[in-house]
Amino acid sequence: MILKCIVVDDEPLALDIIENYISKVPFLQLITRTENAIEALQMVQEGGVDLVFLDVQMPDLTGIQFLKIAGHKANYILTTAYSQYALESYDLNVSDYLLKPIAFDRFYKAVEKVHHQLQKVEPAATVAEPSSALPPNNHIQDFIFVKTEHKIQKVQLEDILYIEGLKDYISIFTKTERIITLQNMKKMEEILPKGEFIRVHKSYIIALNKIECIERSRIAIAGKTIPIGDTYRDEFFKLIDGKNLS
Repeated sequence: MILKCIVVDDEPLALDIIENYISKVPFLQLITRTENAIEALQMVQEGGVDLVFLDVQMPDLTGIQFLKIAGHKANYILTTAYSQYALESYDLNVSDYLLKPIAFDRFYKAVEKVHHQLQKVEPAATVAEPSSALPPNNHIQDFIFVKTEHKIQKVQLEDILYIEGLKDYISIFTKTERIITLQNMKKMEEILPKGEFIRVHKSYIIALNKIECIERSRIAIAGKTIPIGDTYRDEFFKLIDGKNLS
């Protein structure tokens, strides 16, 4: 079993060390390394990450805050120079806690423990009937987190009407508010569940179940008229036809 890993640390040297250690362990595969905790949080929310090496002291989002938001979407090994966070981190069910500077033998012991634990639970996941397996794009989470100017905000997918992309940021329009975030349209398109949300224009992503009507090349949602771009027209109407809408 190969564990897909990401490394999150605001110190480039620390990233280099963990990346080097990962390269020496046959059952570890590095997906990405990043100094951006928000970017890493989005990757974990999207799924497909088995193990996160997570620094505690980081700007914007600390490792402890990261754990509280991300929940049990992955396994976590904290990496830090400060031992006082150990007790709180174990309350959040981290797999291990590595104090910097990290020796390779201690690193290997930590990842071997995670690997062993996941190997024990893996057979139980394979006994399900094929018909019960989730398709690749099936969405099992009903919310996302986005970074606004002063906080990280939870947004329920059911509340989203449409998303508008502007020059340097995007606006998420919900039933009750407009949320502005520096997230880009491409990344947002990847995060949102396909079949429920679709990009209809270079500047717009819409929630399909919020469409009130479609007239020519325009969509009406909550009093807003949204254009359908030529690039996205065929895919949009193909999806609409598949849902038997008229």
